[in-house]
Amino acid sequence: MSPKGRILVVDDDQAICMVVGEALRRSGHKVKTSGTIAERSQLLRSFAPDILITDVKLPDGDGLDDVANIIERCPDISVIILSAQNTLNTAVRATEKGAFEYLPKPFDLNELSRAVSDALLKKHKDVEGQEQPADENDGLPLVGRSAAMQEVYRTIARVISNDLTILVLGESGTGKELVAEAIHNLGRRRTKPFVAINMAAIPRELIESELFGHEKGAFTGAQARTAGKFEQAQGGTLFLDEIGDMPMEAQTRLLRVLQSGEFTSVGGNNPIRVDVRIIAATNQDLPSLISQNKFREDLYYRLNVVPIHLPALRERRDDVPLLARHFLDLAANDGLPRKMLAEDAARLLSQYSWPGNVRELQNLMQRLSVLCREDVISAGVVRQILPASQISPEHYGESVEQLRSAVRTWARENLTVGSGATMASGEEDILHEALLSVVEPVLLKETLRSVDGNQIKAAQLLGINRNTLRKKLTDYGLDPAELRRGD
Repeated sequence: MSPKGRILVVDDDQAICMVVGEALRRSGHKVKTSGTIAERSQLLRSFAPDILITDVKLPDGDGLDDVANIIERCPDISVIILSAQNTLNTAVRATEKGAFEYLPKPFDLNELSRAVSDALLKKHKDVEGQEQPADENDGLPLVGRSAAMQEVYRTIARVISNDLTILVLGESGTGKELVAEAIHNLGRRRTKPFVAINMAAIPRELIESELFGHEKGAFTGAQARTAGKFEQAQGGTLFLDEIGDMPMEAQTRLLRVLQSGEFTSVGGNNPIRVDVRIIAATNQDLPSLISQNKFREDLYYRLNVVPIHLPALRERRDDVPLLARHFLDLAANDGLPRKMLAEDAARLLSQYSWPGNVRELQNLMQRLSVLCREDVISAGVVRQILPASQISPEHYGESVEQLRSAVRTWARENLTVGSGATMASGEEDILHEALLSVVEPVLLKETLRSVDGNQIKAAQLLGINRNTLRKKLTDYGLDPAELRRGD
């Protein structure tokens, strides 16, 4: 277990104070917050924190100006600087003032949590060289520093102190349940149950029984009274995933519960009163379902009190390397071999379109943890697994001639014949051409599709002249007219 401490968070953005403060309290720390330098000075005396987390730009001055004096007066305190002024000068000033860590905004809560753990470990380390890993539950399950994710964090910060109904919108695999868990775990209901149910995974005839429970003898096979998800979530949060797949008759009963807080179980007569927070999620277009009479309009408005739009992974590509390394760490914590991610591999991952979103990235990192023989995952290894059709051609960074060279190098380094003897030059050339005949047409096709069949643009992207491109298209029997986005 990581040591716990007293932490003072100073930021004039109340949403940041709220979400950072609640995340740290959830990890067992004692936390105070303030929004000005004057309040900070008072709390430094009365609260005596182990860690000061402070913004630079505050309403009554520069938060960095007095940091050196604070550290001189309180040598045991660690100062973590947060700043939206992401300049080299700010980072240098923070270092010169003696700050323990500098995190540019937008920052990732897990990264801040690690910095807090490191600072407390440094203070509480009794044996030289002793290393203690940070609690894996110290941070939130959400990872990302992109502007899109920062907006998600801000919305979460605004809703954790109330019980408003939330509708989480986003494609499959974007982490909608993680958002629901974060809202629950940071809110006042965190000591009560978090219950999730996926509407798409339950037969339609059983959904009402799953939600509202049933009495003994209510239907064939009902041998005893069974509590439904609403009763199981009493006092806590009920997460209704894939709400767009809920049958109309169940929608009617759900609307009644939202309006009155009461329901009757299947086969029951007595009303059951519940106190639960509802968070729903869907990857479907609910207004479109309403127009098709497949979803109740009044239920939609009851659920859509506070919408949270979770971006697709391709819409926050800057977060991909951070997420990939996070999932590699999780895989290692689960007993898989620990792997590092090379910078060129991280860049390639950022160029992939990720149709399966964050879930697909996590699965890939788990697979690479097992299949990659080296400790460091290279771009070459990633390229062997990712389908070329999902990588944006403008990001290939390789001409066809460079691709030829890469294939030849791969053949030389990875293939042997007989009892382990390296391939002879002639054999290598034959295999090189065979491999290239598989890879090169894919590259040509996807590049042409990306530019709507424009051969001039395609040749520029590939780093070859137009005549060479035409010859290759002829050699592979490819028709540019058929290689357009719509074809």
